[in-house]
Amino acid sequence: MALTSKQKQYLRGLAHNLKPIILVGNKGISENVLAEFNHAIEHHELIKVKLSSTDRDERTQMAQQIANQTTSEIIQCLGKTAIFFRPSEKNKIQVP
Repeated sequence: MALTSKQKQYLRGLAHNLKPIILVGNKGISENVLAEFNHAIEHHELIKVKLSSTDRDERTQMAQQIANQTTSEIIQCLGKTAIFFRPSEKNKIQVP
């Protein structure tokens, strides 16, 4: 699922008013975090995740790990917040 820059721009606009649903603490990414992430993204398709690490590279690695393990796409990483998208079977969000 490769999204174009225009599609990512559209999804960033939709995610602007969203609040982070998942908070990844200092213990990092556990099976429980991934299970909750999968449940949330299946229901919402587009979610924000708050990453608590203070190191920029570590936050990027955490976001990439989540995306790889959940077959979702990173839309944007900005500060401590990452936006993820994965279409569900219901296709609530119609990406142009």
